[in-house]
Amino acid sequence: MGIRTRGPEDEGLHMAEDETNTPRFPHTPVMLERIVDLFTPALEGPGKVVVDATLGMGGHSEGLLERFPELTLIGLDRDTDALGIAGDRLARFGDRVRLVHTVYDGIVEAIEGEGFEQVDGVLFDLGVSSLQLDRAERGFAYSQDAPLDMRMDRTEGQTAADVLATYDEGELRRIFQRYGEEKLAGRYARAIVERRASAPFEMSGDLVQVLHDATPVAIQRQGHPAKRVFQALRIEVNAELSVLERAIPAALDSIAVGGRIVVESYQSLEDRIVKRALTARTKSSAPAGLPVELPEHRPTYELVVKGAELADEAERAANPRATPVRLRAAERIRK
Repeated sequence: MGIRTRGPEDEGLHMAEDETNTPRFPHTPVMLERIVDLFTPALEGPGKVVVDATLGMGGHSEGLLERFPELTLIGLDRDTDALGIAGDRLARFGDRVRLVHTVYDGIVEAIEGEGFEQVDGVLFDLGVSSLQLDRAERGFAYSQDAPLDMRMDRTEGQTAADVLATYDEGELRRIFQRYGEEKLAGRYARAIVERRASAPFEMSGDLVQVLHDATPVAIQRQGHPAKRVFQALRIEVNAELSVLERAIPAALDSIAVGGRIVVESYQSLEDRIVKRALTARTKSSAPAGLPVELPEHRPTYELVVKGAELADEAERAANPRATPVRLRAAERIRK
């Protein structure tokens, strides 16, 4: 099993270890059993191919490979640390696994690069991964003081510290409002610009303190003041929403008739993009008032989950990261 890269390599390709150098995989994949069930009609039998577009530490991929013994899996991730860990976790499946270093809007090129024209399933598990949250040095978690990085691919691109240093007050307010849906966006943007005039932001603790000091006491009781700002910075640094807007249609175009797409979203901005893309493919494109629907106007997909499905109470209790998940799925019914 090799890793095909579409970006610069670095030393980050390694497995997760404890102090005794024993591999460990702490990640609990969200709604794994439900995802396996949804993919079963599409992935059973020989010659089937699935893309895990958000490989992470490989938990969902491992579940699919175990359940479908003839399945080939193409795993995509922009995070070289994740590719290293998943590669170790999935090594026992041999050449059934193909790992590609790419952002998931590169899904078409990744599929073609592995020698396939179409696939039978695509899985997206969106948002920040457990690996990124749990490693303090990545700077994703506002609860841990660390360098303000937040890049999912640490081989390229601007960091959160760069954003805080170079964006003007209006730009900061815009991303806090748009990507964090933060009501105090203007107040926070102004406080950040005032603070950076004396010293640049380098550590997450510095930003958390500024946000805390700028938050009225009554609002502090409603939740951590840094939560939405950190979300907004992460989305901006990684261009997550624009990438997703390209990736979902590309994935839908890549799935063969009878194949399925399953998407897990964790916040409303992601879920809206997914819902719009699926709606466009599951409704007739015939102009209003047309007396007869022509074949080319018929939907190419049908929903296999009505609306957005939630994790059940037992899974939310066992795995708190499943609490906000919204799952959507559809099957391709015609070319």
